[in-house]
Parts: sequence; C-alpha cells; structure tokens
Amino acid sequence: MSDTTARSGTRTARRLTHLYVGLALYGASSALLVRAGLGLEPWGVLHQGIAERTGVSIGVVSIIVGAVVLLLWIPIRQRPGLGTVSNVFAVGIAMDGTLALVPDVHGLGARIPLMAAGIVLNGVATGLYISARFGPGPRDGLMTGLHRLTGRSIRLVRTAIEVVVVVTGFLLGGSLGVGTVLYALAIGPLAQVFLRVFDLSATDTGTPPVAGRSPRGAILPR
Repeated sequence: MSDTTARSGTRTARRLTHLYVGLALYGASSALLVRAGLGLEPWGVLHQGIAERTGVSIGVVSIIVGAVVLLLWIPIRQRPGLGTVSNVFAVGIAMDGTLALVPDVHGLGARIPLMAAGIVLNGVATGLYISARFGPGPRDGLMTGLHRLTGRSIRLVRTAIEVVVVVTGFLLGGSLGVGTVLYALAIGPLAQVFLRVFDLSATDTGTPPVAGRSPRGAILPR
C-alpha cells in the first residue's frame, strides 16, 4: 500500500470518527437538555411537543421528523450526503439511549449544571460533526435549499424556520425556557471554537488551518 493510499485511509477514518462521535454526542446533549427541563433547542421543542402528543419517544420522533424533512429536499433539489442520512438515525438513537441511562433530576442545583453541560456538549458535537464534512443535516439542508430557491438570506430563512418550529413545538407542549434562549446565544460561539479544535484541514493538506475560518460549507448539523 502506498503512502498516499495509507494517508487517504487515515483521513477517511478520522472523518468517520468525527462524524459518528459527533452525532452520538449531539443526541446525548439533547437528552441532557430534556432531563434538565429548562428549555430545549428549537427543533428539540418541536420533537418534545410531538412526543407529548403521540406518546412516541422523543428519539423516534427526531428520526421521523428528520426523515420527513429529508423528503422535502426532493422538490428543492438538495443532494444528501453520508452525514445527512446518518444524522436522521444516529441522533435519535443516541438521544433515547441517553435518556434511558440518565435519571430525572430535581432542583435547580442539579438542573442548571445539567443544562450547561448539555449546551457545551452540543457545541463539541457540532464541531466534530461539521469537521467531518460529510454533508449537512436534513434540517440545515432544508434551510440552504430554501435560501437558494427563494433568494432570501440564510439568516432570514433560518430565523423563519426556527420561529415556526419553536412556536409549533411550544403549542404542542414542548419545553420552551431559559435553556432555549441560552442555547440560541451560545451555540454559535461554541460551534466556532470547537470547529477550530477539531478542524481536519491540517491533516488533509499538511498545513495549519487558517485562523477564523471553518471547514468549507460548514453549518450547524440539524
């Protein structure tokens, strides 16, 4: 096996590790926010609301919603990648697994640290998942597809989608609270930090990453 082939195999293995560890941690972080009970990330509010109404576990709801959103890629001509398809299943499975292991917590002395841990872990997961560069999650693919289709800014399209998602989830019984606000404020800076920490461009090219830049096409993995 040539050195080039060996290096290529090592890079692929690292990317796959980042992808699946990142997805597992994303599901785990969402579960911690559920257990904290102080508010979920926007899509988590919707997932919890649907779970409350249907009696289906929140992880399974996440998988179903992800699959439905992925179907919406067809009319807007988005192409999924390995990361897109893996996202649909891995996050929900990891969420339900974590919820089965982590018991309910009571009192703000336990709930606040659990909320903080969930938000930070979500940032770590985001950095890992995006650095793998295997394609956006189904929800972000919907955002970028609508941006291309309508000509509206990413900021406007994302805001519109997440407002609809949060309001719908809240009306269905999802948990909206201080955790939702803190997540919205913190996830961008956290993702930027951990994208730099887990950036694979140095190992791909042999040169250090450019300060302040994230991997090409990087967006949040939802």
